[in-house]
Amino acid sequence: MNMIWPIILAVGADVFYQISCKSLPGDLNPFASLTVTYLVGAAATFLIYEFSTKGANIITEWHNLNWCTFVLGVAIVGLEVGMIFMYKVGWNVNTGYIVKSIFLAIMLIIVGYLLYKEPIKATKIAGVAVCLAGLYEHSRRFQMFFVPDLRDVPVLSDNGAFARKSLGCVL
Repeated sequence: MNMIWPIILAVGADVFYQISCKSLPGDLNPFASLTVTYLVGAAATFLIYEFSTKGANIITEWHNLNWCTFVLGVAIVGLEVGMIFMYKVGWNVNTGYIVKSIFLAIMLIIVGYLLYKEPIKATKIAGVAVCLAGLYEHSRRFQMFFVPDLRDVPVLSDNGAFARKSLGCVL
């Protein structure tokens, strides 16, 4: 059970994450929403820290921080902005996340090999081939390349709300 509960938690949280990203009001500036999201996340994290550590001092813990914490913060912002805009431009929940996850898996196979000397086995290569074949078949069947029609997409207007704008292209 020690190896299973983190996966269950991550999958359960990710379902609510995707629903939340897809359900944000169209006229809401996503950065205003993320500000509140991060405040809620900071408060929840602090409470979990306080209740899970007896007698520890968070200020003392902060002395152990390194570059990873700051890079993780920037990466989280990039991840969340990317996910929100993925849905804003028209990706379906059951397609956009899968496409993103396939390309992420490919990148992590490369990163694992280059940074951590993790082996690239034939099963991983076969898995990537199956995923890419599925993406190709999906794009062929539904007459789309890996992104939705970008001729008419929501863009941030000057006041921070979304407006429709034609980009005049299909990728």
